[in-house]
Amino acid sequence: MHPGQHPIDDDLVRRLVAGQFPQWAGLMVKRLPSAGTVNAMYRLGDGMLVRLPLVKGGAGDISMEQEWLPRLAPRLPTAIPEVLGAGEPAEGYPWPWSVYRWLAGENPEVGALGEPVPLAEDLAGFVAAMWSVTLPGAPAAHRGGPLASLDASTRAAIEELRGIPEEAIDCDAVTLVWEDALRAPAWDAPPVWLHADLMPGNLLVDGGRLTSVIDFGCMGVGDPACDLFPAWNLLPAAAREVFREALGVDDATWNRGRGRTLSQALIALPYYRRTNPAMAHNARHVIRAVLGER
Repeated sequence: MHPGQHPIDDDLVRRLVAGQFPQWAGLMVKRLPSAGTVNAMYRLGDGMLVRLPLVKGGAGDISMEQEWLPRLAPRLPTAIPEVLGAGEPAEGYPWPWSVYRWLAGENPEVGALGEPVPLAEDLAGFVAAMWSVTLPGAPAAHRGGPLASLDASTRAAIEELRGIPEEAIDCDAVTLVWEDALRAPAWDAPPVWLHADLMPGNLLVDGGRLTSVIDFGCMGVGDPACDLFPAWNLLPAAAREVFREALGVDDATWNRGRGRTLSQALIALPYYRRTNPAMAHNARHVIRAVLGER
């Protein structure tokens, strides 16, 4: 998916685990299929998961999770990853990596949600709890800055999509939505704690209800609009309104949230359309959902 991606296979993971966590040597190691874009994941035995960055840019995410996840976990209503082992570079692998406790569940599927309204309520509960965290010394969230900071990359993606007619994106329409979001008043209150990457692939459900939220590599503090992604990347229209009402989001924040979600989709689609079908599919869904509100 990316230039500079490090090759990772079962044998490398076995050697890393055996060298640094001999108590787990000999356990089953099996690649876990994933639409994730930054990390490779492997089952380790029945109860653990190994997560290794594919690119240098993901190394900081692993270290940040090791520091902050234990402090966030008791403050959240939903299970999050628990770090069981902090791995170090070895065996030719250049970056830190982690062993986590296995979290059961499945990713929710857009268009196939059995109980979208209860799921929307669960998601709102998680987001509200994140926003209420008061841990000091937080990093800046990966996507937590001003919306205008995304303007150049978003417009470049729109122009790239104009040159891909088979995607059939109404580039004039998405430009109008983007420019409307840019006109929304900026967040002028103190920054809040965010997950900042609430994609369907980072959510686990059981029986349609949210059981876990994973992949906190983008977490930190910033504009609360960053955690409104599920409104357009997962929830149907009626559940979207339940999500908004439960969070009490004002018009400006909702508009910025729509713009952020659209920006991410517009940038992801041309980048992943040939390398990550799940990401490209969700990007197309977001664009349709956002334009459907016009």
